[in-house]
Amino acid sequence: MNRRLALLSLAAAGLLGACRGESKKDQLTVAMMPKNKGNPYFVSCRKGAEAAAAELGVKLLWDGPTETDPAKQNEVVEAWITRGVDVIAVSVENKEAISTVLRKARGQGIKVLTWDADAEPDARNFFVNQATPQGIAGVLLEHTARILGGKGSFAIVTASLTAANQNKWIKRIKEGLATKYPDLKLVDIRPSDDDRKRAFDETQTLLKVHPEVKVVMAIASPAVPGAAEAVKQSGRTDVRVTGLGLPNASRPYLKEGVLDSVVLWNTTDLGYLTIRAAYAVAKGTLKAGDKSFDAGRLKTLTLEGDNLLLGTPFTFTKDNVDQFDF
Repeated sequence: MNRRLALLSLAAAGLLGACRGESKKDQLTVAMMPKNKGNPYFVSCRKGAEAAAAELGVKLLWDGPTETDPAKQNEVVEAWITRGVDVIAVSVENKEAISTVLRKARGQGIKVLTWDADAEPDARNFFVNQATPQGIAGVLLEHTARILGGKGSFAIVTASLTAANQNKWIKRIKEGLATKYPDLKLVDIRPSDDDRKRAFDETQTLLKVHPEVKVVMAIASPAVPGAAEAVKQSGRTDVRVTGLGLPNASRPYLKEGVLDSVVLWNTTDLGYLTIRAAYAVAKGTLKAGDKSFDAGRLKTLTLEGDNLLLGTPFTFTKDNVDQFDF
């Protein structure tokens, strides 16, 4: 009798272990990569990703370069392919550099999303886009034209010179200058490499080399406070900064007036939406040809082809910035 009970106990333990193993195996693993783990923009995105992962029971892997490095992004993706994750989601630094390894992932049955910045279209299933390049460029040019009174010179401080999303925005900005703002002149584009100190240094150089510049358009979140601090220290009260940045880092400069406005989207929501989309693609509920997507607490969002859109850009000013905390 005791021997029989012991055998039954062992069988039950084995069955329980098998069930646990199946449960763990069935859990979806999504590997998500920012351009730069230390950038406050991506730290905020991660919070939203973690919230969505908790809602859906997804195992979230978050990894990437500690500073802008396309080669490191490739290495991390290769490691995820070897690990056999279910979905890979990447904010792309250099689309040409990473598209080959993303195609490899797809070839091995891994679903691939890009978010925040895109790869080559055939290298991924969907792109989770914060807003269209046209929309972002349009809002930035509206602010620049308003500050300059419709005429004058400005310069751009970007991320890296190879940054995929920033280059799309710059392309649309140049198109807007040609078609809608012929009296605005873009005199220079400087890299910040997503580094606040580099943005500070580049802006100082800009103001010396191009004294005619009256607006610095900083289009990477660390570049905004870097550029604003450089303008502040220069004593140039005739120069203003606008751009794409986070409200918390921008707040003191908005209050002081050196920073006119900051355009962005809810970065936490961008991370949240990426995990929601990754889950849906893996489960087959988000498919090519879909026109809308049920994004949980974000409600129903629109798809334009294989681009899932978070929404339109929002402008932070000294009057509304205290309503936000990220």
